[in-house]
Amino acid sequence: MPPSAGVGVGAALRLSDLHGSVADPVLDTMNFLNEVTASHPDAISFAPGRPYDGFFDTEQFFTHIRRYLDHLAARGWSPEQVRGAMFQYGPSAGVIRELIADSLAIDEGMVVAPESIVVTVGCQEAMFITVRALMRDPDDVLVVSSPCYMGIIGAAKLLDVDVVAVPERAGGLACADLATTISDLRRRGRRARVVYVMPDHANPSGTTMSRPARDELLALADQLDLIILEDSPYRLVSPGVQLPTLKSLDRHRRVVHLGSYAKSLFPGARVGYAVADQPVLRDGGGAGLLADELAKIKSMVTVNTSALSQAAVAGALLATGGRVSQLNTETAEHYGDMMRATLDGLESIFPAERRARLGVTWNAPSGGFFLTLRVPFRADNAALDRSARDFAVIWTPMTYFHPDGGGERAIRLSTSYLTPANVDEGLHRLADFIESEVASTRLG
Repeated sequence: MPPSAGVGVGAALRLSDLHGSVADPVLDTMNFLNEVTASHPDAISFAPGRPYDGFFDTEQFFTHIRRYLDHLAARGWSPEQVRGAMFQYGPSAGVIRELIADSLAIDEGMVVAPESIVVTVGCQEAMFITVRALMRDPDDVLVVSSPCYMGIIGAAKLLDVDVVAVPERAGGLACADLATTISDLRRRGRRARVVYVMPDHANPSGTTMSRPARDELLALADQLDLIILEDSPYRLVSPGVQLPTLKSLDRHRRVVHLGSYAKSLFPGARVGYAVADQPVLRDGGGAGLLADELAKIKSMVTVNTSALSQAAVAGALLATGGRVSQLNTETAEHYGDMMRATLDGLESIFPAERRARLGVTWNAPSGGFFLTLRVPFRADNAALDRSARDFAVIWTPMTYFHPDGGGERAIRLSTSYLTPANVDEGLHRLADFIESEVASTRLG
C-alpha cells in the first residue's frame, strides 16, 4: 500500500535497495505472460508449458494416498508411525527415495542408491540447491545453452552466479562450442564448474541430443573436470522409444540428474528430485554423498517436501510397480498427437510458396511440448501484445530464453495444453498475425 495508506515514508523501499535479481527481466517474464493471458481470456494460447489437465482425476489423488498408506502398514508401520509420517515434519532428503530409485531403474535404466536421491519441492528447488552447493567461488561459472530454460537462469541470478551461454545448434549443445567456451573462460581466470543441459525435447527449442552427442559430452566432462546438470522432464510424456539419459550412461559420476513428476504425474504435487551420487570427501576424514550436502541446504530452504505430496506420488508409483512410462501411455500419445497436429497445421497453412514469401520456418521436434517458429520481424512483448489484442492468439517470445541476448525473431509454441480444434484455429489466427506484421514491417 502507498505511504499515505498507513505505512510511514520511512518504511518505503526502493527497488534499487533490494537484491538485483528482483529487477531482472527474467523474473518478470512469467508475470507478463500471465497478465497478457488474463487480459485476453478468449485468446488461444500457445504459451503455457503445462500438462493437459483433461487426464486428471480428482478421486485418483485420494486413491494414490490410500495406496501409499496401505503400503506403509504392510511394511509393519504402526498407525502412530503412519500418522507421524503424514502429519509431522519429515526428513529433508525425503521419505519416498526407495520408490523413486526403483522407478528410475525400471523406467530409465538408471541404477542409483536411494541415499543418492533428495526429494525436492519441484525440479526448481533441485536446481537451486544443486547450483548453490556446486558453485563455490565468485570465479565459478554456470554454462548453459542459448536458448535455455529460464528457471535455471533465474536460479543462478538469485544466487549471484554468473551464467555463460553457448549457442544451441540443431542437435542441441555442441561439444566443440562448449570446449571453446571453457577454454576462453580459463584464459580469463574463470572456472566452468557446471554445465546445464536439457538433452531431450528441450524447453524452449524442442531439440534432442543424439546418442553420439551424449557420449561426447560425457567424455568431455571427464576431460575437463565438469559436472553436468541433466534436466529431462519430457522423456516419459513423449511418444516412442527415448534415448538413454546422460545419467544412465554416466560411468564416472559426472552427472547430477534433476527430475520431476510435474509432467509425468501432475504438477500440483510439486515433487521433484535430484540424483546426486558424487562422493564428497570431508576435510576431517571420511566421505559422504553430494546428496547429503544438498539435503543440508534444503533443510534451510524448505525444511522438507510435503509428506502429503510425496504420498500421492508414491501411490502412483506403486500402482504400476514404478513404471511411470506405463502411467503415461495415453498422455504421451496425446502430446505426440498435438505436436503432429501442430506441425501438420503449419505445413498446411504455410505451404512452400507462402513460407518463402513470409520468411517463416520451424523445427520438427520428435516429442515434448515445444517447437520454435522463426519469423521475419521482432517477436517481442509489443508484438505479443498486438497478437493477443488484435488476433486473439498468444505465444512466448524466444528472447525470454536467451541469457546473452538473441532470439528476437523467433517464438516458442507450446502444444501440450491444447485440443486439435484449438490448434487449428490458433494456427490460422497466428498466420493472420504474421501476415499483418510482415506487411507492417515492409510498409515501414
